[in-house]
Amino acid sequence: MKLKSMTSVITKSALVLAATASLSAFAGTPAPSKGVAPVLPPEESGALFDTLGATLEVGYDTRTYYRGLWFADNAVWTGLSLSIPLTEQLSLGFGALYLSTVETTAGNGAPFGQGDFDYSELDLSASLSYDAGFATFGLVYTHYEFWDGFSGTNAGVLNGANEGNVSSADEVGITVAAAAGPVNLYAGFYYDFRIGGSYAEVGADLPIEITSWFSIVPAVKTGYGFDYYTNGVAAGTRSGGFTHVIPSVSAPIKLTSMATLTPYIAYNISLDARRALNTQDNEIFGGVKLSVSF
Repeated sequence: MKLKSMTSVITKSALVLAATASLSAFAGTPAPSKGVAPVLPPEESGALFDTLGATLEVGYDTRTYYRGLWFADNAVWTGLSLSIPLTEQLSLGFGALYLSTVETTAGNGAPFGQGDFDYSELDLSASLSYDAGFATFGLVYTHYEFWDGFSGTNAGVLNGANEGNVSSADEVGITVAAAAGPVNLYAGFYYDFRIGGSYAEVGADLPIEITSWFSIVPAVKTGYGFDYYTNGVAAGTRSGGFTHVIPSVSAPIKLTSMATLTPYIAYNISLDARRALNTQDNEIFGGVKLSVSF
């Protein structure tokens, strides 16, 4: 009696296994082995590219300092960048940035006099970057268009009067970025065709992860101009000198997998090549930007 029951159980089990194998074969997938989960093929996105490699940014700055030189106050800006991989190491990049002031008052310090002015700027760039593993090297070309004149030339008394009334400029630069443990290091050297001057800068930052979505990033940057934009361009008496030191702290907040909100605070310290041009030798300013990658 026991043998008959055992035979029945074995027979039923064999029928169940056979049915399972048949159904699996009919569905086009092999029957799973005992204790092993079935391996399903990855789902195809049905798109030519998984992502576009693009980043859209919008931001606001209480003061606009570029390479240690003050340009305007209360600036809003929008930027779009695109990275196209050519090989595993080589990428082609394109970028565009438009900046405009909400309100700038030029009566807050010598040598600029009184009066408000408008300022707007368009930057267009193309670049090649090569990831060598230990560092990433870049070659970048940028065109600057100053729609209202260079740092307020429409006011007639601002930086444009000292800088030769520059309304546009073109430059080419080489860059390098590398990591030294948790610290990110970067450097660049740029040549300006408009005035025949050069600019070098170095910087570093240290991302500190507080949570999976919030970080604090202290950073510092400094630069040196070689016959660059300094007091005396129009008179042809340009000379070299350190431009500024700018320590800063930003706090990236990852809102979604694609969007990051980053407020920051910075302290611009004017050095020899900037003290005669900036309204403040040393000044705290800040801002915020929203970045969306897609």
